Amino acid sequence: MNLHVARCAGGLLWLLVAVFIAGEATAHGGLSMEKDYCKLRVGPYVMHFTGYQPADGYRKEFCEDIPSTGATIVVLDFIDDVLRDLPVALRIIRDDGGGQDLDSATVYHVPPKIYPMGTFSFDYRFEQPGKYVGLVTVGDRNQPVIGRFPFSVGAPFYLRHSFLAALLAIGFGMVYGIWRWRRAAKGAAVA
Repeated sequence: MNLHVARCAGGLLWLLVAVFIAGEATAHGGLSMEKDYCKLRVGPYVMHFTGYQPADGYRKEFCEDIPSTGATIVVLDFIDDVLRDLPVALRIIRDDGGGQDLDSATVYHVPPKIYPMGTFSFDYRFEQPGKYVGLVTVGDRNQPVIGRFPFSVGAPFYLRHSFLAALLAIGFGMVYGIWRWRRAAKGAAVA
């Protein structure tokens, strides 16, 4: 019976791992915009956000945290056609928790420009890991709309996926606890 419990707990753990890995792999591939997790909202406007890193051969797309430092290409595709006629600007600032002014915190800036094709892309080399904030400004100086999206660069896997790491730790703890309990039960039966 104890071996059966250990096998069930181990099977459950691997099933949970498989579910989370499969969910992460398909999260971006939704066919409808309702399931698209890579949407960036700037006031009433919506853009699609996709990032790539040449160092990995452009094999992986990301739309949240940037996996590692180095050269990064980000593409913003305008979902709302009205954005094609409005100036769009981008600013990336380092988020070190301090109250520094915007100019000293800025690591990259693209001034306002109209993108009639509906696509805005930029290349930037992130030299240091850490927390950043992207600020996308849409519209003229009189009534700009600003979208703010925080992200991290080069965070270790376990920090980017802390829920999965906690789940794995709990699962391994359960398997270890069952194994220890079985050993103690065998020892008591022998004595």
